[in-house]
Amino acid sequence: MTLLIGIDIGTSGSKGVLVRTDGTLLAQASREHATATPRPGWAEHDAQTVWWRELTELSAELLAAAPAGEPIGAVGASGIGPCLLPADADATPLRPAILYGVDTRAGEQIAVQRERYGERRVLERCGSPLTSQAIGPKLAWVREREPEVFARTRRWFMASSYLVHRLTGAYVLDHHSASQCTPLYDLRNGGWIEEWCEEIAPGLVWPRLVWPAEVVGEVTPWAQRATGIPAGTPVIAGTVDAWAEATAAGAIAPGDLMLMYGSTMFLVDVVDVARPDPRLWSTRGAFPDTYCLAAGMATSGAVTGWLRDLTGTGYDTLVAEAAAVAPGAEGLLMLPYFAGERTPLFDPDARGLVLGLTLRHGRGHLYRAALEATAFGVRHNLSVMEAAGGDIRRVTAVGGGARELWTRIVSDVTGRTQDVPRYTTGAAYGDAFLAAVGTGRAEAADIAEWNPVAHTVEPDPATAGTYDELYRLYRELYPATRDAAHALAARQHATADGPASQGVSATSRRGGRSTAR
Repeated sequence: MTLLIGIDIGTSGSKGVLVRTDGTLLAQASREHATATPRPGWAEHDAQTVWWRELTELSAELLAAAPAGEPIGAVGASGIGPCLLPADADATPLRPAILYGVDTRAGEQIAVQRERYGERRVLERCGSPLTSQAIGPKLAWVREREPEVFARTRRWFMASSYLVHRLTGAYVLDHHSASQCTPLYDLRNGGWIEEWCEEIAPGLVWPRLVWPAEVVGEVTPWAQRATGIPAGTPVIAGTVDAWAEATAAGAIAPGDLMLMYGSTMFLVDVVDVARPDPRLWSTRGAFPDTYCLAAGMATSGAVTGWLRDLTGTGYDTLVAEAAAVAPGAEGLLMLPYFAGERTPLFDPDARGLVLGLTLRHGRGHLYRAALEATAFGVRHNLSVMEAAGGDIRRVTAVGGGARELWTRIVSDVTGRTQDVPRYTTGAAYGDAFLAAVGTGRAEAADIAEWNPVAHTVEPDPATAGTYDELYRLYRELYPATRDAAHALAARQHATADGPASQGVSATSRRGGRSTAR
């Protein structure tokens, strides 16, 4: 039997899997790493000491578990995105990678590009609005704020494309990742917008565009010495982790929606045609001729990690105490915007809020209110996706946080059944499956056999009245407090104008996407 390796680089941890071509999971390995936050609103990774080093370590550990006589047939890699790693002509990184929408440093550049290209024109051509998720403003920020770095920049990478380059020497980017590079990629035509690319980042060499499952090269002898993977092993292009995860979960056809529970919450709804909406991201899918509506909350499991660290209490205790609290957390309501909010608000200066506190409330109430807040955020995003034309027929729950209490609360709040597949932490598993597809060992539809549904989570009708009322209050709370939140955010930004310091978030120190349950 032939073996496949999948490697995924996450925000606060990386994971690798060793899989047979029939889908059997033979081995897993993981590493934790920090996300550097040198200033508020900044989020960075060092590509060589985090991305590449962890791939080499994970590969060695997985290869040690490989059964004798079973060769490695292909490698796939995914990673956080969209992110920006500037590199010189030799592909040597010139600074730490600037991460996806959690990094909000390019606010001025977003405003300039909105004015220059027009919000409506960008949305229609690129599929997504200009927000902190976009690559174009981040490139402009490097050009303007770090001119000495930009002067040496000739190439740029995301996490998956950097790993592919180190393994094979290929300079490529998959169409899905490119479709998150607003305003640089034409969603419907499937290519770089050359005049905007040259205006925003003159002098760069742009990566060749491919599909995630496409074989783009082979492991080089140099990469074999670093990783142990045999030279000549085919390597696919890979993609952004959430789309690898969606593939692993079987969200590959119109009507399928993946709900990924992690430090942030991410939603991918597969649709039949491009459906741009200013409140969402519209992207290419993991496979040709597919599109997606995507949504992402800035925090979800990160808030539960904050509560764990704040109280000094382990997750098992917090979950047990929250489960003992009735739906509605005895009158507590939380806004989970502890790091601003992405979709559908696109407001980096939104802030977290807990309303209704009394001396009666304890940590279990707060923990349940946090889980319910993320569920209200999911419901908000689902309603916007359907208004944009998404036809959501099946919801699949994945990610490290897809545990009993959290998924049950989300089903109760949204009124939707969730399918939970056999493997729920599946970006790396999705990489292995895409490698099987790319080398002709599987077809897209085979994922249903690779990763079948293990169980379903059904909503409890008895909770509907409580959660409908609280959801109404949740939707009213943000506009009622927005001005005050923005004023406080301005004070926080002003306070942060002193000397920069290196830091990591509480969830980053722990590793993994989330351990909330």
